[in-house]
Amino acid sequence: MAIALVSIFPIGEGTSLSSYVAESIKAIKGMKGISFEITGMGTIIEGEIENIFEALKAMHDAQIKVGAKRVYMSITIDDRRDKPSTAKGKVESVKEKI
Repeated sequence: MAIALVSIFPIGEGTSLSSYVAESIKAIKGMKGISFEITGMGTIIEGEIENIFEALKAMHDAQIKVGAKRVYMSITIDDRRDKPSTAKGKVESVKEKI
């Protein structure tokens, strides 16, 4: 399973962008094959890599659909294949060491 962290927002649409972010989240809510967690600085998406890419496209398209003329998207992906990995597991691993 892969883990992605995505930060997405339109450029040139003002300083309050939560409505655009909400549209991106609505686009992936209920999508099969992924789970996600919204954080203050981005959204963590877990699933098979193909499903994550589908979700990223849906998030992008959602902002265009509601009028964004330019969309900024920063994506970090950890696609670990040697053993199962989750975002929660990564956090727990660090906490065990502090």
